[in-house]
Amino acid sequence: MSRVGNSPIEIPENITVEVNDAVVRVKGPKGELVQVISDHVTAKVNGNMLQVTRKDDSKESKARHGLYRALINNMVEGVSKGYKKQLELNGVGFRATSTGQQLELVIGYSHNVLIELPNEIKVSTETERGKAPVISLESHDKQLLGMVASKIRAMRKPEPYKGKGIKYMGESIRRKAGKTAAKK
Repeated sequence: MSRVGNSPIEIPENITVEVNDAVVRVKGPKGELVQVISDHVTAKVNGNMLQVTRKDDSKESKARHGLYRALINNMVEGVSKGYKKQLELNGVGFRATSTGQQLELVIGYSHNVLIELPNEIKVSTETERGKAPVISLESHDKQLLGMVASKIRAMRKPEPYKGKGIKYMGESIRRKAGKTAAKK
């Protein structure tokens, strides 16, 4: 039994949710999102609550029940509040600058890395003297935001010896001890 799927989703007053056949459309002040749901589950709006129910008790239906309830809940939260991820650049000479939807990274390669971001994502960079540069990404789409943040992090993953690289804000890196000289 899916415990996540059984709980209803509360819809705030400034959000509209439309369910047509297998398509759920959520509109709000931050944007609009669409999700096609599986034929194993159905979604119904009752007043200011949305309930996701499964059609039978098969293993596939139980698995999809909680999944689609969580995806729709993320959509409702995204168009009302939005999501934010921050990345931190650790390393000597590492810098980040943003102009519009383009992010320019100086992360130790021979050339600067240019990343073109989707229109749904707002990017800003902060550079303070004595602190690591920070990239802030904001969006109403949680899946897209996570994917873009992971692609930026993959440009230079943090290494375990000095901790140089791009990491999520608040992420802790497991550090390793370096080589030690042989003692006689």
